[in-house]
Amino acid sequence: MKTESRLEKVLTSGAMAVTSEVGPPRGVNAEIVRTKANMIKDHVDGINVTDNQTAMVRMSSMAAGVIIKQMGLDPIIQMVTRDRNRLACQSEIIGAAAFGIDTMLCLSGDHPKFGDHAQAKGVYDIDSIQLIQCVKKMRDEGKFQGGAEMKGSPQMFIGAAANPFADPFELRVMRLAKKVKAGVDFVQTQCIFNLDKFETWMDGVEERGLDDQVHILAGITPMKSVGMARYMKNRVPGMDVPDDVIKRMAGVSKEQQPEEGIKIAVESMERLKERKGVHGFHIMAIEWEERVAEIVEKAGMYPRPQV
Repeated sequence: MKTESRLEKVLTSGAMAVTSEVGPPRGVNAEIVRTKANMIKDHVDGINVTDNQTAMVRMSSMAAGVIIKQMGLDPIIQMVTRDRNRLACQSEIIGAAAFGIDTMLCLSGDHPKFGDHAQAKGVYDIDSIQLIQCVKKMRDEGKFQGGAEMKGSPQMFIGAAANPFADPFELRVMRLAKKVKAGVDFVQTQCIFNLDKFETWMDGVEERGLDDQVHILAGITPMKSVGMARYMKNRVPGMDVPDDVIKRMAGVSKEQQPEEGIKIAVESMERLKERKGVHGFHIMAIEWEERVAEIVEKAGMYPRPQV
């Protein structure tokens, strides 16, 4: 055990972990964060708090994470290097640790051109791999990236993202290997709809022994409609939605499509539970937090383990 993170405790115990996420509001209403967190709290081992996702301005991940922590829950703060230089990153890591937050996700972040401030300057002083190295050095050596000694180190369970579907596909395993070498403890993947391609990626992960070095949480996103499926296939970079999934969603009435989306998510979880190297799931129910509990229960992953 490296930290007091509930997620680390569950994974170390050998149980399959479940995380989900909360998108902070585009305003100051903290009750929105509390409401979303309450919907999923009993069915997950950690609650991701997104960090200006899709480069849209929102309440900070740190602030929303503190709100969730004050509820007695387990936030996983996300941190993108798009918006911060290395000074700001380290400062926020210390701040989060001071509030008892012990789990985080290191990300580069979507380019500003995709968001609501397309002219914003991306910082990218360091990338996600360098951020992983930075957090590990702070935690394990008690030193800042520049080498100075810290007065008390942040005990962080370090996470990162992985996209098994981005091009070029043949470099995806190598990219994960770099994050493992940098010191990442767990990885949450991109939404998985093409299970065959994901398992091909996992074959490569296994061949390099990476599945024994990092905990992989498979990304699951329930789709509300065939329109959402088509949008994700055609408009979201790095997403792989097979035609047969779209055909299945289109094959039921509009009213039945949400339920079909839930069925596909649960079936994916049931299949991937049996896959060696998959240690749990990250459920990204986009503005659909009220269905997370149902998905977890139908997938046979409730109640969550006591650790």
